Amino acid sequence: MNKRIGKSLVVNGATLVTEDKWNAELDAKHEQLVEWLRGQGLAGILIRRNENVAWLTGGAVELRVLTPCETGVASLLVTAAGKRYYFTTENEAPRLNDEEFGALDFEPVLFPWYADDTAAAAARLAGGPLGSDTPGAGLTPVNLYPLRAALSETEIARYRWLGAETAAATVEALNQVEPGLSEYDLEAITAAGLLRRGILPSVYLFAVDDRILKYKHAVARGKRLKQYAMLNLCSRKWGLAISITRFVHFGALPAELGARFEAAAQVNAALLNATRVCATSAELFGVAQAAYAKQGFPGEEQFHHQGGATGYWEREWVATSAGTETVVNSQAFAWNPSIRGGKTEDTVLLRDGVIENLTPTPELPVIAASVQGSTYEATGVLVR
Repeated sequence: MNKRIGKSLVVNGATLVTEDKWNAELDAKHEQLVEWLRGQGLAGILIRRNENVAWLTGGAVELRVLTPCETGVASLLVTAAGKRYYFTTENEAPRLNDEEFGALDFEPVLFPWYADDTAAAAARLAGGPLGSDTPGAGLTPVNLYPLRAALSETEIARYRWLGAETAAATVEALNQVEPGLSEYDLEAITAAGLLRRGILPSVYLFAVDDRILKYKHAVARGKRLKQYAMLNLCSRKWGLAISITRFVHFGALPAELGARFEAAAQVNAALLNATRVCATSAELFGVAQAAYAKQGFPGEEQFHHQGGATGYWEREWVATSAGTETVVNSQAFAWNPSIRGGKTEDTVLLRDGVIENLTPTPELPVIAASVQGSTYEATGVLVR
């Protein structure tokens, strides 16, 4: 095994991934990518998208400066001959060496900030046709999702930490919610809890009262809370993405709303039970469709997507009626069935036929739903 990284992953003083295991992950990914390049007839691949940089470096490298941007302040080149480089500007180089690439086996290629020579230099170093995950003249477009779909043991270790910490931050925020706070306040409270943990919020869908019932994608618009609040968020760290939604209601929960949560939990259970290796996106969409009808809400799947595979993107794909993507082992999913104000959403892992919830919040109300003899838990509304 080649030495790809010279450190362990330590979080809050605890070793999450040992140096040996991290090296094994990175070496396996490198060999997988080189083999793929040779099969594609490419001399190298230029990697610029943040999700692919994070995947190849095992989360060791974070290139974001402009948070919403799909690319960062450097690019990677891996050649079919097995060489590894990173390209960046001279002004970015000192920090990237000290804090991102210093422990990794990538060779730096530097240029002035006003004279980006990445594509031409990469072509010279590769010595042949180049693939790229971003468009560019003379570059063959490639999609690396199939390589990153199945998660390794060390990726799962990072994912478990991220799921647990995101769930803890969400519960922490939920317990701080009070009537009179605005949707912007809810965003700020939740973001603060995540950022204190070194986690980046990536999606905010925070709404209150009637806006939850009216809109499936209710981004915050400042309305003040009377009784009912939704914290619907995604978070990122090491390139991995977590999705979670939780609710709080002040005063007795209306029976009709409670029934919608029970029904959404049944749809969620049906999806989890059907999330098995080789199941297709279209088959899973059909499962949701049938489950809504069974619960007395036919056609509810038409009003919003039901979720799908996750990992290095908030949704790597969503289930659709014509979807051809297939489930693989050791893959993460985030299903989000919803029924007119009632919703359930967690990030889970499918591994060897078992569904593991990465975002459990046992301190909140639990809804148990059974499908074909198997029981799956969803989270109900916190009533205060």
